[in-house]
Formats: sequence, structure tokens, C-alpha cells
Amino acid sequence: MTEEKRGSTAFFAVRTTAGQERNVVGVIAVRARASKLPLKAILAPEILRGYIFLEAPGAHFVEEAIAGIKHLKSRVPGIVEASDVEHFIVTKPVIEEIDIGDTVEVVGGPFKGMKASITRLDRVKNEVTLELLEATFTLPITVHADYVKLLERSSKARAKEKAEGAKVVE
Repeated sequence: MTEEKRGSTAFFAVRTTAGQERNVVGVIAVRARASKLPLKAILAPEILRGYIFLEAPGAHFVEEAIAGIKHLKSRVPGIVEASDVEHFIVTKPVIEEIDIGDTVEVVGGPFKGMKASITRLDRVKNEVTLELLEATFTLPITVHADYVKLLERSSKARAKEKAEGAKVVE
């Protein structure tokens, strides 16, 4: 979105109690509708705990929207650049973010809530083969990639990311 199309709005960051982002967003949304505040968007990224972002024409509208809300700590001073918020909005398929050896949580199906390690990826079929970490015996299961959520990268993947980051800086 270009500046002209977006108008004169800006993004503002707000600190919350970790794990209470959705509750705070709900309260802000109700308050904004009731008070007819010109908030354009409220964003609570799952991967960034303890923070939410509000798009509004000015900081005073954000201050009015967040005043006195439980689990809300403060507004982060300044304006957040749109480019810093964009990567939270653009969703990548889960299969692109995970790799063999990563620890994931199963978020759907009969194994919901269980932690597992990835043993095989089939990017064409969008499937992952897992070994449940909480099971008494190792049983490989194959599930759709949308049924897993990344918890922790393998040490090999972290080393690869560091190496790629170093190349970009140089």
C-alpha cells in the first residue's frame, strides 16, 4: 500500500501482558466501535507475544482506545514503520518455515496438543512426517502441514540462519 492510498494513518505499538493479546484486542475493538474512534486496524501477531499494533490517524486516538484496559501495559513511544508490520500480515505456508529436526506442536486432529519432531517433509503434497515426543514408543505419523505449528528450530536450521544473516550483512 502506498502512502497516498493509506491516507494519513500510522502504526502504533502497544505492550500487553504476554498471552493476553487477543483479550486486549477484543476490548479495544469494542471501545473503538462504541466511541467511534477512527482505528483502521488492530493486529495481534501470534509470533510476537506481548505486543499488538494499531493503525490510526494519530497517537491521541490510540491513547483514548487503550486507556484503563486490564492487561495493557503502555503504548510504545513513536511510530512503527509499515514495513516492520508487513511481514506479520503476509502469511507464508507453514511448510516453507519448517525443516527436518524442528520441534512442532500438532494443532489439529487426534494428536492435537502433542509435541513432535519432524522426520520428513513432502513439500509437493504439503505433508510432514512426525515422531511424537510425548508418546511411549516412536510411531511415525504423517499429517497435513497446516496441522503443525513451529515451536523450536533445530540447531542445524539455526546455524544456517545465522550464516545467511552474516552473508547479508557483509
